[in-house]
Amino acid sequence: MGNTLLTISYITREALMVLENQLGMAKNIHRGYDDQFKTKGAAKGNTINIRKPVRYLGTLGAALGIEDATETSIPLTLTTQFHVGIAFTTADMTLSITDFSKQFLKPAVSAIANKVDFDCTLLYRAIYNLMGTPGVIPNALSVYLDAQARLDDEAAPLDDRCNLINPKMNSKIVDALKGLLLPGNKIEKQFNKGRMGEALNMDWVMDQNVRVHTFGPQGGTPQVNGANQTGSQLITNGWTAAAANRVKAGDVFTIANVFKVNPQNRQASTDLCQFVATADAASDGAGNVTIQISPPITVAGAFQTVDSTPANGAALTLAAAANTKSAQGLMFHESAFALGMADLLLPEGVDRAARVSDDQVGLSIRMVRAYDINSDRLPCRLDVIYGTCVPYPEMATRVAA
Repeated sequence: MGNTLLTISYITREALMVLENQLGMAKNIHRGYDDQFKTKGAAKGNTINIRKPVRYLGTLGAALGIEDATETSIPLTLTTQFHVGIAFTTADMTLSITDFSKQFLKPAVSAIANKVDFDCTLLYRAIYNLMGTPGVIPNALSVYLDAQARLDDEAAPLDDRCNLINPKMNSKIVDALKGLLLPGNKIEKQFNKGRMGEALNMDWVMDQNVRVHTFGPQGGTPQVNGANQTGSQLITNGWTAAAANRVKAGDVFTIANVFKVNPQNRQASTDLCQFVATADAASDGAGNVTIQISPPITVAGAFQTVDSTPANGAALTLAAAANTKSAQGLMFHESAFALGMADLLLPEGVDRAARVSDDQVGLSIRMVRAYDINSDRLPCRLDVIYGTCVPYPEMATRVAA
């Protein structure tokens, strides 16, 4: 039986519940910074700086060795306000909340949730570790085990890990594991449902918003131009001359004889360090390209990333052939990414305004309603404001498909 009249607060609470249920990646990443945005009427552009732990080298022997405490931080800024506008009549307000949600709320909130989640999946472009073969959907656990091993090498915590995959990745791995079907175990449940659930000590989440990356056109024989380069940019040459976007933001590559190191013991790995281009880069008339990169080339100190600087003429190897399209699954610890959401101002001079926040999940949604006397309609809008960042890119790896 329907309510005599649905209140805006009741509708807004229902909208928040729908929003929570619609999020894929967004509800599996870190949400612990929302309280720092709890100001009245948080606005687009509000920023907090996430302080990252100090890292030390340590000293051998009895003599005291004092190290400088170098603090680093990364900004989390509320960059996006997004809304959906809808209108309904006073008669619609007599519907049951189930009918009202089905007719009005779910379509609107699904659009909001999809936008938030889609923005979160774009964060793959900040991740430099990449496992699998771009353009080839993984059909065995070995690729995912390699990705998990990379997280282990990067000293990511063993708990609270998530493996975000798209529908094709999900169907391929479920099919690959069907031969392991045993009565009463998790593999059987995955087979019956057609979905991966919990495996390899992590939650597997199917998300249609997993991004597809198109690698740059490349061209030429790229190599390092100048020895002893360090920092967050790399000067290269040997590319096809005078062409836009030889390298695209999100492209991953390695440099000959530059190996990654363990972040805690600084021991050189047997794996070449993978770098990601953080911005598009074009070649000049001589085939030179300066690439903005992550991680920075650092050969000493507490934040060392590689065992040596690249040699002049060292070859660059791109992770995929030119113009390859590849879905970018993500395996990550929740701390790798952060999503901040804040309470929007409740305006005055309107028919109704309500805001509901969920402190446990860290979501906030606002609904503002007016009244149009000419049509007996109630135009309203549902708003969220949020921002994302990548505090710990080393705690994630892309799984190419």
